[in-house]
Amino acid sequence: MQYSAKWIGQEDKQRFNSFISNHPKGHSMQTWEWGDIKGRTGWRPWRLILEADGEIVGAATILERKLPFIGAPIFYCPRGPVVDMKDHLKLDTVFQAIQTLAQKQKAILLKIDPDIASSEKELKDHLQTQGFRQLDTGKNFEGVQPKYVFRLDISGDEDTLLANMNQKTRYNIRLAAKKGVTIRIGSREDLQEFYTVLKETTERDNFLVRSYSYFEDLYDTLVTADLAQLFIAEYEGKIIAGTLAFITGEKTWYIYGASSNKHRNVMPNYLIQWEMIRWAKDKGCTLYDFRGVSGDLSEDNPLYGLYKFKKGFNGEFIEFIGEWDYVYHPFMYSVWKFAERLYSGKLKGILVRLLRRG
Repeated sequence: MQYSAKWIGQEDKQRFNSFISNHPKGHSMQTWEWGDIKGRTGWRPWRLILEADGEIVGAATILERKLPFIGAPIFYCPRGPVVDMKDHLKLDTVFQAIQTLAQKQKAILLKIDPDIASSEKELKDHLQTQGFRQLDTGKNFEGVQPKYVFRLDISGDEDTLLANMNQKTRYNIRLAAKKGVTIRIGSREDLQEFYTVLKETTERDNFLVRSYSYFEDLYDTLVTADLAQLFIAEYEGKIIAGTLAFITGEKTWYIYGASSNKHRNVMPNYLIQWEMIRWAKDKGCTLYDFRGVSGDLSEDNPLYGLYKFKKGFNGEFIEFIGEWDYVYHPFMYSVWKFAERLYSGKLKGILVRLLRRG
């Protein structure tokens, strides 16, 4: 079989998105719209398709951005490329096309973190054979995308999903409803209050949050394209929690969660997750991804509570194969790695923030 790879423009957007949505490994961060969002935060998106007899058989969104202090660009393919990775000819043809562009743009490296379980040893062996370097990103959230996640098969009926949950999780879902917590689809007008609660969450849990304008862009770009949805939890007439979910094809991802310091005893976070699952089922999804947890499962880990919360819904704990770099410019890559060591990893933190948040 002969495959041809080409970089595409706006005229191929619909075909590109249709392939991403219908592919088993399609991901929201590979959609055309995600590239548009990142294009407004300092990245340059490139879209590639692999064709055979006029049909798309592979695709990739590549993000390009210059490294701080170095000046040369890097390439990042978030949760991609979207192709049958067991078909090495298809995969290698995609990588060759990316390498040709990288040489033209003078890129230092290509970073990938595909949606592939760590048990896929054959793929890891192939990546190493092709020259990719596997990175150690730790067991918490040191990497760009979560390496450890919980995923729930939601193809069964609601009664079965509830019955399979941890008893305490099921109890808290029902408690929230009994106490009067209500969940509804959020509107554009809810976004500011959602963001206020989100900032309250980040201050409590000590992590950074993007600007409000970024969430406006997420809503206006993804929600209006049916690629995301905002959910709001209310109690006694006030918003006490909110979430943002991404959806592509038959998969839904829980991306952002916000909860007020007030009324946490009425368990809104349990009910809102359940209503998101029900919404995903109504949309025809078969997979619900709770996203990241720590790979350190010891109970004294400060992140253990997050693991316990997500585990209660009876999802499957999955470890991905993690981050891999293909180096196009060994000298500049060495300069970057030396600078990372010199500054005690601070530059790595800058890079992760750039890749993760733009």
